Amino acid sequence: MSTNRAVEIVEVGARDGLQNEKVHFSTEQKVNLINRAIEAGLKRLEVASFVHPKLVPQMADAEAVIAALPDLKEVEYVGLVLNKRGYLRALATREGNKRGVDEIGCVATASNTFGEKNQGQTREQSVDICKEIIKLAAREGLKAQVTISTAFGCPFEGEVDEDTVIEMAQSLAEAEPREIAIADTIGVATPFHVSKLMARLTDALPQITWRAHFHNTRNTGIANAWAAYEAGASVLDSSIAGLGGCPFAPRATGNIGTEDLIYMLDRSDVVTGVDLEKAIDLSHWIEAILGRPAPSMVAHAGGFPKPQ
Repeated sequence: MSTNRAVEIVEVGARDGLQNEKVHFSTEQKVNLINRAIEAGLKRLEVASFVHPKLVPQMADAEAVIAALPDLKEVEYVGLVLNKRGYLRALATREGNKRGVDEIGCVATASNTFGEKNQGQTREQSVDICKEIIKLAAREGLKAQVTISTAFGCPFEGEVDEDTVIEMAQSLAEAEPREIAIADTIGVATPFHVSKLMARLTDALPQITWRAHFHNTRNTGIANAWAAYEAGASVLDSSIAGLGGCPFAPRATGNIGTEDLIYMLDRSDVVTGVDLEKAIDLSHWIEAILGRPAPSMVAHAGGFPKPQ
């Protein structure tokens, strides 16, 4: 697979990045985070999830956050939903000529145990629900995409069979999603496994646009992102400052840092349209709220050194 193709970055910091943080971010702070990410050049952003506030308290103000976002034509706002109830909440943000969400993101889980703990669904149920949501969104003129979570491993069941992931993707493709994402939810993947699975997926479903979502739990996230890119993924998820983690996945740490990803891609002559220095500045702002250093490496080291 040739490289130097442009790649789209989906910024997930305001949703996946914050959902596991113990430090509460106010609605105003979340909106500020999103606005600053847009100023840095990020044009597609996960901004909230429509889940039960008792399960994910950090997302309790989803509607308020979305209502406060700027109406910018060049920017897309993604709302994550796990079931039809969440989808209807997301859809309601568009009522009364409001901008609301532009895109629905839904999640099918490759692991039965994880699916039951994370969203109260078996693997088969999650696929069926996602297909229904994608079709409902299409009728409303909404874009919709789907992520296959725990595609490389489950914290409860261990190994996940590649055939399972491929069969899920083939079924999900029937609903014609905008794209299908392969997610290493607990950060166990290696570039070898990413390349192998992506090769099989792109061979089985050449018509699908592929996205990849990696966590850096075992320090392989950035290498995995490059492997996915080389294998044909044209969209990559990342979180400013390297924030993130899943409340239902033990010891699952943050997403790959947006700054780390941008640095790698910039230095590899891959166009992203994101300003690295502004992304680093945003990470420092987040650090001040958290009261601790950001997980992202480039947030501390900075970009490529300039001549003195």
